[in-house]
Amino acid sequence: MPDVCDCLGISSDAPPDPTTFYHSFDRYAMHVWRALLRVSAQQHPQSGYVALDSTFFERSNASQYYCQRKGRKVETVKATTLTDTESLAVLDVHCCIGREYDTKAGPRVVRRNAGYLLAVAADNGFQDWYSEYEMAALNVDYLIQYRGSTPKAAANNALIRSKGYTQR
Repeated sequence: MPDVCDCLGISSDAPPDPTTFYHSFDRYAMHVWRALLRVSAQQHPQSGYVALDSTFFERSNASQYYCQRKGRKVETVKATTLTDTESLAVLDVHCCIGREYDTKAGPRVVRRNAGYLLAVAADNGFQDWYSEYEMAALNVDYLIQYRGSTPKAAANNALIRSKGYTQR
């Protein structure tokens, strides 16, 4: 945390108010924040086995002033994270205002970090054939349980369970 505070020009002696960080985010472009995140993640040992997950944050109440000032409507912010499964370090974050599908955001996050990934585990919201072929081209195991009970889904789920991934 002291390194991040130094980069932002904030005193690390006393914890700053959350609005200080909020306003600091506006000063730098997203690629700067990704670089800071990458530097902080490199301080933890990385296994190459990661989990991909996404969640929504409701912003309708918190963004009223911004919405009125800019004439825009921001109801939710979607964040997709790539987290190392052993050290629990967040390796990458992708945020969007629109409702982007997991099958579009997931491969984008994995593609940015494909150089050192061995396997990616995710829920079935990230499953589609295009993502599977793209991960295979990047030489990354894509551990996602298939939906349904077709013979193909059952066979694929059995292969994934044999690799040690049993979560859904």
